[in-house]
Amino acid sequence: MSATFDPDHLRASLRPLAEWQPLSVEALAYQRFYGLDFPGRMLRRGLGRFGVDGYEVVSQVWWPDQAKATLFMFHGFYDHTGLYRHVIEWALDQGFAVIACDLPGHGLSSGERASIKDFAEYQHTLEGLLAEAQSLDLPQPWHLCGQSTGGAIVIDHVLNHGADSPAQGQVILLSPLVRPRAWGWSQLSYYLLKPFVNGIARRFSENSNDPEFLSFLQADPLQALRLPTAWVGALARWIKRIEAAPNSPRRPLIVQGQSDMTVDWEHNLEVLKAKFDRPQVLMLPEARHHLANETVGLRREYFGFLTKRIKGRNL
Repeated sequence: MSATFDPDHLRASLRPLAEWQPLSVEALAYQRFYGLDFPGRMLRRGLGRFGVDGYEVVSQVWWPDQAKATLFMFHGFYDHTGLYRHVIEWALDQGFAVIACDLPGHGLSSGERASIKDFAEYQHTLEGLLAEAQSLDLPQPWHLCGQSTGGAIVIDHVLNHGADSPAQGQVILLSPLVRPRAWGWSQLSYYLLKPFVNGIARRFSENSNDPEFLSFLQADPLQALRLPTAWVGALARWIKRIEAAPNSPRRPLIVQGQSDMTVDWEHNLEVLKAKFDRPQVLMLPEARHHLANETVGLRREYFGFLTKRIKGRNL
């Protein structure tokens, strides 16, 4: 598998989404490579960038005619927007516009691969994407969806800024991160390694039951291959922030696999049930961590759960 786009060159060629820059040959090649072109759908597609905290963040929008709402999608650690075509397609099927961005250090965005100085930079990225949506005048209500670290970003925003947020629609959390599995050991390793190394080699885990996705992930040209110690330190500080955050009256939809070996999901669900007002939780015994790329049957089950409940809202 070889890509026909250069991430740095493509990013440098982009302008803000609101300018509706025509997609270049390279941009079209990128979207086609990851299945983000959605042939056969009548869509207005945009690829752009915005600046935040010294990063150039690459954003994308898919806008069907007569869209009745907007879904903001935030990907997980090591991920990027290109891996989320199933979630985007589900949202388009609901009649939603979709807007997403690659987090700093991920995908097409600039920054040291998979690293971050502080999780506050993720909040600034979310706020930048909200501003992009406002410049486009994307249709309300605005729903927030995040997987894993993307879920952590949404949780932080809703707990600390939810009342003032322009995104007052549904909150959807897929395998949300509060703390990772074996967090105590991870912290010990971080403090032991920090004086000597700035990162360790990444180990690809079997985070989905879909073997085709696992093979694609290994060959994906936008995957980071190291775990920076700076990210682990930033996570440790962020966990304390979330534990101290005020409660929220919002009632998120949470999907969690019970075969998830990436996050400490039992602990995480207890925290989220305490922080939010009776979240609606779907447990999937066989599902692993990367719910956006689980098997067709598991995706069908949780998309059905989300569809039923999101349609119950006044759109």
